[in-house]
Amino acid sequence: MDIKLFWKDVLEQNREELKKYFCSDAEIHWPCTNEKFSADEFIRVNCDYPGEWDGEVERVENTDVGCITVTRVFARDSSAAFHVVSFFTCRNEKISFVEEYWANDGVAPEWRQKMKVGDPIRK
Repeated sequence: MDIKLFWKDVLEQNREELKKYFCSDAEIHWPCTNEKFSADEFIRVNCDYPGEWDGEVERVENTDVGCITVTRVFARDSSAAFHVVSFFTCRNEKISFVEEYWANDGVAPEWRQKMKVGDPIRK
């Protein structure tokens, strides 16, 4: 399975293509919001999410059972931006399990800015 093509279809909210990536019993976990989805529910949540999206896979680490990705996701109208870390487990070239951690992109909190420490990763 090509994980970058998977993310392309996620970002394009391509409902029909997304179905092809998952095992029938796949589970998707979002621990930050205490949610567990079936593949069909995940596809529905992703494809019905409002707006148009874009992004890029910034990092892929292959594991014995799948891969880990770090992906930057942003609204095309610049109204929102996120980074997501996803842990994929695959079986027979399809996704059987995903655990994802989503974080809003933004500026450092004021208390840290006042410390005048660190530098931006991206200029």
